[in-house]
Amino acid sequence: MSFIEHLEELRKRILWAVVCIAATFAVCWVFAGDLYDIASAPIRANPAVTLSVSRPQDIFGLHMKVTLVASLFFSSPLVLTQAWLFISPGLYRHERRYAIPFVVSASLLFVTGGAFGYYVAFPAALRFLLDWIVASKLTPIIDAVEYFDLFFSIIVALGIVFQIPAVIFVLSRIGLLTAGMLVRHFRHAVLGCVVVAAIITPTTDFGNMLIIAGPMIVLYGVGIAVAWAFGRRRAVEGPPA
Repeated sequence: MSFIEHLEELRKRILWAVVCIAATFAVCWVFAGDLYDIASAPIRANPAVTLSVSRPQDIFGLHMKVTLVASLFFSSPLVLTQAWLFISPGLYRHERRYAIPFVVSASLLFVTGGAFGYYVAFPAALRFLLDWIVASKLTPIIDAVEYFDLFFSIIVALGIVFQIPAVIFVLSRIGLLTAGMLVRHFRHAVLGCVVVAAIITPTTDFGNMLIIAGPMIVLYGVGIAVAWAFGRRRAVEGPPA
């Protein structure tokens, strides 16, 4: 493809991804109330906290946000399919058969990352912050908009972070990554994981940062095993079709 053709292909894939998310959003909107209850459950579990809004119209924005994030997770297989269709023209024919393993594994990992954030990472960080507020003899009246922004940033970020093994699987199968390369850059990967965890984590304590960085390092280790088990040298099969 020429540069203009690549841009046109990118535009088409982004458009289809937006259509997939919009269609899923329409379905999820029916359950917006239930989704709101699920997203607010971690903070409502603490009886000392009052969740508040400063403007009446904020409640509509909050329901829009929870519905949008839910639609991102439910539409992830369709969005990842569009991502694969964009990169597939640059692959050889025998490399394109990894489409289904990539889409399935990446979708499952995205949901797993979100679940890890919901059940482990976010509650731990939230508990630390709320206990700190109470210990400081302050009343935790939390703005709902700020709470949901923090909640969604952690959930979605962890969903993206959990893509590491799936990406390594594809890159190792087509010969662009090897287990040896990953091992040699392990120290750099650990540093990168710590930096990303420091950005994602809303607290400054090492324990909460480790909750984020630990799984990332483990996933990188899993990626090394995946590259060792499934990696291969990239075979040439003529110019990509």
